[in-house]
Amino acid sequence: MSTISRDEVARVAALARIDLRPEEVDRLAGELDVIVESIAKVNEVATPDVPATSHPLPLTNVFREDVPEPALPVADVLASAPAAEDGRFAVPQILGEE
Repeated sequence: MSTISRDEVARVAALARIDLRPEEVDRLAGELDVIVESIAKVNEVATPDVPATSHPLPLTNVFREDVPEPALPVADVLASAPAAEDGRFAVPQILGEE
């Protein structure tokens, strides 16, 4: 039994301002039906004694500790810049201001 109708797909596409051809509407209605059926199957087996998970394997943090370090010297940073002025990066003016 189809849970997502062709008209529903066309309406959502129109709301999202997505122009779909008739064959795309038909294909998407079928694909969305498969997704809805898969979610229904998961809901059948999901019971209160089964904890919800976002990943099948436990995750561990692989990042280093966030430890403050001394900043680079200004002269070293500006040495790599295409242009510098008064100890700052010089960039092209874009807003037409003086």
